Amino acid sequence: MRPTHHLTPLDALQAASRPATPGRAPAQPLLVVAGGAGVLGTELLTRLVASQRYRHTQVLVREPFTMGLRNVGTTVLPECAAPRQWPDLQADVALVVFDTPRLYYDRERALWMPRPADLLPLATWLRASGVHTLAVVLPHAQGRLPEAVKRGLANLDEQAVAALGFERLLLVRTARKPAAPDGRRNLFEKVAGGMLSVFGYMVPQSEQPVRASRVAAFAMSALQQAPPGIHVAAPETVWRALQGDVDQTVRDWLGARATPG
Repeated sequence: MRPTHHLTPLDALQAASRPATPGRAPAQPLLVVAGGAGVLGTELLTRLVASQRYRHTQVLVREPFTMGLRNVGTTVLPECAAPRQWPDLQADVALVVFDTPRLYYDRERALWMPRPADLLPLATWLRASGVHTLAVVLPHAQGRLPEAVKRGLANLDEQAVAALGFERLLLVRTARKPAAPDGRRNLFEKVAGGMLSVFGYMVPQSEQPVRASRVAAFAMSALQQAPPGIHVAAPETVWRALQGDVDQTVRDWLGARATPG
């Protein structure tokens, strides 16, 4: 009869220090988030951390503070410093959210919020930091942004960002209901539309304002399913996804090469 071998703490330490075997699953990616304030940014950050798909998450901030979330840290960006002077960072996936922070929250005042002019230098810095997947999410409701920022979003240098060589680039536009096939309406249709507008409080879900939680679900699903390449979600695509099965709409948008979530 063979003697029983009892594991000691030294055995456990030695086992933990051994290199991973080829059959084991690859390590989870590292995530960095820019623009984690505001309704949409907060929703996305919370969902991504809760998904446990990322080994660690770094949030870009303007001043030091503690996030209070497990496996979430902060990277302080120096004031008035060019991106080439920002601290070194190692990451695999990056999320950039354009949104309006709620300044009555101390946490959101401390977070660094990107402006439209920051996109290209930010993306360049992220690419140099090892990021291979970049997702840029525009605000879920265009009316939430100041007019100057709205104009800036229309001029985002997306082509230059695409030329940086990301393995996957996702651009999620602001959701917008598809236009009617024929915008010309006769007098009867206009009068009927005006009368029905009185019952706005009874409008179906498809006519309700876009919710940040649904846009966040769309962005997360796209991050999970998108194959290598550049993928631009048009406003109408995002709108359709918010009215039904988000995952299925994302699969239809990405086509046959979509990766199962």
